[in-house]
Amino acid sequence: MLYEFKKVGIQNVQFGKNVRVIEPCNLYNCFIGDDCFVGPFVEIQQNAVIEHDTKIQSHSFICEMVTIGHHCFIGHGVMFVNDVFTNGKPAGGNKSLWKRTIIGNYVNIGSNATILPVNICDGAVIGAGAVVTKNIEVPGVYVGNPAKLLKSIP
Repeated sequence: MLYEFKKVGIQNVQFGKNVRVIEPCNLYNCFIGDDCFVGPFVEIQQNAVIEHDTKIQSHSFICEMVTIGHHCFIGHGVMFVNDVFTNGKPAGGNKSLWKRTIIGNYVNIGSNATILPVNICDGAVIGAGAVVTKNIEVPGVYVGNPAKLLKSIP
């Protein structure tokens, strides 16, 4: 039987100043801005961008094609998705089928939320366990599956 073991760890990351990372985690070919925190058991894949003063709690997964703005909070176990099974199955290595996610500034995402490829405006709050399937264009608190506006934030 053939086994293949790959160690990723932290490779080719462009770090800003005063970044704290708690290992173990997989961070590779990504950008993490000044004053960020990355908790243990986090994976941030290549070409992901985390802007300054953003906190990412343990067990979160940030895939390729995700940009997270500054002063954001990503709770424990938050999952980002870039493959929506356009052809009824995983795209695999066909990155042309993957889609981008852009998270604005001052966005708070509660634990165990799932974020499909969307744009989320500045100042939004995503409740714990929410599943965001559509763009969020109005600051507010969003909860449920699929995530819906619970209340606006002025």
